[in-house]
Amino acid sequence: MSFLKGTKLYSIFTGTCPVCQEESMYKESNPYKMHRIFDMHERCSNCGTKYKMEPSFFFGAMYVSYALGVAFAVAAFIITYFFFGGGLVTTFIAITATLIIFMPVIIRLSRNIWINFFLNYKKQPEQK
Repeated sequence: MSFLKGTKLYSIFTGTCPVCQEESMYKESNPYKMHRIFDMHERCSNCGTKYKMEPSFFFGAMYVSYALGVAFAVAAFIITYFFFGGGLVTTFIAITATLIIFMPVIIRLSRNIWINFFLNYKKQPEQK
């Protein structure tokens, strides 16, 4: 994924600092450790970027989370209904299971997307 370095997609998919893309924003890299899913570093140790710019900054990520949830649900519907020929109940169960299983990933992705709306990558000067 290093070929994307310097783009917002790199920061979104890896969960790294949106400004320098050198350090993870999260204290725990595994989103499935539910008791630590929201634990973020206060600042980037590499460039000093403050992640929580204001109180309740990540409330906006709820809107992104909704859109991601709809995208995951539509994908589950299409796969179950059209590719596997599932009925209404089977499709409903597949959508529900998909949203439950991918909930931690959706939460992290929505936070990553939200912070990348406001911060841009800045190439760091090479250190000798």
